[in-house]
Amino acid sequence: MRTTADPILQPSDEVSAALADGSPVVALESTIISHGLPQPRNLEVARELEAVVRDAGAVPATIAVLDGIAKIGLNEVELERIATESGLRKLGQRDLPVAAALKASGATTVSATSFLAARAGIRIFATGGLGGVHRGWTVEQDESADLDTLARTRITIVCAGVKSILDVPSTLQRLETRGVTVAGFRTDTFPGFYLHTSGEPIDWRIEAPEQAAAIMRGQDAFGGPETALIVANPVPEDQQLDPALHDRVLAEALAAADRENVTGQAITPFLLDYLVRGTGGASLEANLAAVRGNVALASRIALAWAQ
Repeated sequence: MRTTADPILQPSDEVSAALADGSPVVALESTIISHGLPQPRNLEVARELEAVVRDAGAVPATIAVLDGIAKIGLNEVELERIATESGLRKLGQRDLPVAAALKASGATTVSATSFLAARAGIRIFATGGLGGVHRGWTVEQDESADLDTLARTRITIVCAGVKSILDVPSTLQRLETRGVTVAGFRTDTFPGFYLHTSGEPIDWRIEAPEQAAAIMRGQDAFGGPETALIVANPVPEDQQLDPALHDRVLAEALAAADRENVTGQAITPFLLDYLVRGTGGASLEANLAAVRGNVALASRIALAWAQ
C-alpha cells in the first residue's frame, strides 16, 4: 500500500504552490518529447515550450509517469529522463493504473495528460493535434481514446485540430455526439494540424482568450456532463506545410500502409514518420509551429481564467 509520502499523483512544488494560490498553470504532454522528436532537439523543444509558458506569466506543468508516479510538473532531471531514456512507453489513460502498479515509466498521450491534469486541478492543456476517428473506421472501428476521455473530462485543450492523417469530418461528428464543445480561435473552419485549415466548418468562433475563459465559466455554471472545451487554433498560413506537398505525401503514405498491411496502433506512427521523411522534415516544422502557437494561446487563456 502506498503511503502519504509516496502518492500516486505528485505535483511538483512549483505547480502545487501555483494551484494553491490560484496562479495560472498550463499542462503540457510528454509524448512529443519522448516519441515525437529526435534527440537532442526533443529536450530543447521541451525547455522552449516551458519557457513560452513562463514568459506569458504562467507555470508550466509537463506531465509524465516516472517509476509508477504520475508527475505533474517535471524538474530538469526528470525532463532529461523523458528526453533521453530508452524504452519509455506511451501511456494512455487506460495504462495509468498498470504503470503505477508495475512502477513503470512512460510519456503521457493526450488522453492521459488530460485526465491527470484534471485530477490535479489544472484546467488548461496545450498540445499539437488530437487523436480522432481513423480513416476506414467502418471496417476497423479504430478511434483514438482521446475522444472518449475528452467526453468525460473537464479540461480546456488548445490544439491545431486533429492529425491530418485521420478522418476529420467523422471526428468532428463524434465530438458533437459526445457533447464536446469546439470553438475556433479566429477561424470559422477546423484547423488541419499541419495545415491552416481542413476545410471543415465549425459552429463557434472566438476572438480572444477571455472568451475562452468565459465559456469555461459557463461550463461550470451550467453543470452537466464533465466534458472538455476544444479551442482549435490554426497554424499560421505562412508556417503551414505546403498543402499540395501534404496531400501528395499523405496519399503515398496511405498507399504504403495498405501495401504493408500496417493497422491498429502502428498506423499513426507509420504515417507520421512517412510524412516527416516524405516532406524532408517540413511536416515536423509545421507541427512545432502549431505547438508553439497553441502553448502561447493556452497561457493567455490560463491568465484570463485565473483572473
